[in-house]
Amino acid sequence: MHAVIELRNVTKRFSQDIPPAIPDVTADIRGGCVTGLVGPDGAGKTTLLRLMAGLLAPSEGEISILGENPSNPASNVRGILSYMPQKFGLYEDLTVMENLNLYADLRGVFGHDRRTAIERLLSFTGLAPFTGRLAGKLSGGMKQKLGLACALIQRPKVLLLDEPSVGVDPLSRRELWRMVFELAKEKIAVVWSTAYLDEAERCTEVLVLNEGRLLFKGPPKKLTEKIKGHTFLVTVPEKRRRRFAVETLQDQQVLDSVIQGRKVRLVMGTPSRDHTRFGKDIELEPVPPRFEDAVMYLMGGIPKERVQNAREVFAGTSQVEAARDDVVAEARELTKRFGSFTAVDRVSFKVRRGQVFGLLGPNGAGKSTTFKMLCGLLKPTAGEAKVAGVDLLKAPAKARERMGYMAQKFSLYGDLSVRQNLEFFGGVYGLKGKRLWNTVDRMIDTFQLGPFVHSNSAALPLGFKQRLSMACSIMHQPVILFLDEPTSGVDPITRREFWIRINSMVQAGMAVVVTTHFLDEAEYCDRIALIYKGRIIAMDTPDVIKQIARKEDLPEPTLEDAFIELIEQNMASSRGIAQAAGG
Repeated sequence: MHAVIELRNVTKRFSQDIPPAIPDVTADIRGGCVTGLVGPDGAGKTTLLRLMAGLLAPSEGEISILGENPSNPASNVRGILSYMPQKFGLYEDLTVMENLNLYADLRGVFGHDRRTAIERLLSFTGLAPFTGRLAGKLSGGMKQKLGLACALIQRPKVLLLDEPSVGVDPLSRRELWRMVFELAKEKIAVVWSTAYLDEAERCTEVLVLNEGRLLFKGPPKKLTEKIKGHTFLVTVPEKRRRRFAVETLQDQQVLDSVIQGRKVRLVMGTPSRDHTRFGKDIELEPVPPRFEDAVMYLMGGIPKERVQNAREVFAGTSQVEAARDDVVAEARELTKRFGSFTAVDRVSFKVRRGQVFGLLGPNGAGKSTTFKMLCGLLKPTAGEAKVAGVDLLKAPAKARERMGYMAQKFSLYGDLSVRQNLEFFGGVYGLKGKRLWNTVDRMIDTFQLGPFVHSNSAALPLGFKQRLSMACSIMHQPVILFLDEPTSGVDPITRREFWIRINSMVQAGMAVVVTTHFLDEAEYCDRIALIYKGRIIAMDTPDVIKQIARKEDLPEPTLEDAFIELIEQNMASSRGIAQAAGG
């Protein structure tokens, strides 16, 4: 297949005083396939997409899209290219149909062509039953489908997608991928930027960027094959697992170390199995590499200084003594109704000291509502929610003193500096005077926020926003930390740094409740509860949950496989009950 997009020695500088955001990239992107754009935060993915879209002009080099220069106002590129940015411009006060009509107006699609296009896109995305619903009322997955439909209102030859699956549950992500591969079959050149490396593994080809430089171009399997013999699983006793995962990352030969259920997955700099320095009782079991392993190997793993710094996060001991059975959070028959709609239906579980508890579920399943009730942000219709033995209904202020909360969208004040945010949240949590100033200084030092201390938080890179948000949530040494989609859209290296901090705090006795759509991340949890239609449909360790999807042709299922399997089983059961009731 011929090249649709040609990049020749493309360089982009935003200032002569700093290194270029894109230094000298040369690559071809073919039509009829999905090309993944992969790299950590700040790697240059969005800048490169904006260059291709003609929203930026290169400082040096040339870009050609089917022979047209995208940065030339006189070119026809806008007639053949569609670009869906990371924060797609849906109008949330308009309905699905009104958004489609607006973008048809902007694209100059009228009459019969408009009616045909909208009918085709509603069928293609499954949004036909929701044409009258406000865009702001759609789930995350449905918003992304509508965004994709708006981008396709005029059939393009090139489709640029900037992280379209951020914040989208695995079920909806699979639907997005199905739709995008259907487009590729129609000879459309699709470029999909992503922080999810399991997604990138599905692409026909990938471009791996780091600090703007192109490190690799080709099929994902080609990169993965290069590190055969470098990946291992280690079975570690449960009480040592978190410590082992963190400590091994400090070894110069260990490029990656992540918890995978009851085991730890290692990516080694050398293929040798003789790694007795981990302990005489530790055996390395060779396993086939994944694309994520290969990317971490290519990037040299998480820098050792970042590993050491993340380990030193201040957790201390919690400010209150846990109950004798170490239960620090409990939901009993927790129920929430909005009018006649039951969002959460009699949910019960316990979270213990030194435990990570995961709440999983598709968009709209009720996990966020459950999470908010347990945090004291939403009043339950029925049931009980307790934190450190304190009933959230009877003493909400007292309960909130014992918890930390890190919101999905990083609940920072964008017009306040880093220091001002820390001072504000410290005051909210009851810190005063010398104790407040000392804690603020310690957070700045521990989370390496010094270079940005006087910068407004809105201007921080995503990884540093995450650091600041976590620092704000733990200043008062909470007994339990609530994390709502904490690493959504974050690159693998930053995600690992985040979990090193979490593991260190959990080892010190803190409990953590986390919601996530990134199911590889759910492997860090000691227990997970899968919520669907307001009810818990499965609750156990990650390894036990995974076995639900085990089949002859799928001997080693992932959590995503189990997630999909459980949801589909429940959907089929619901259909059967409905059919029986109807006749």
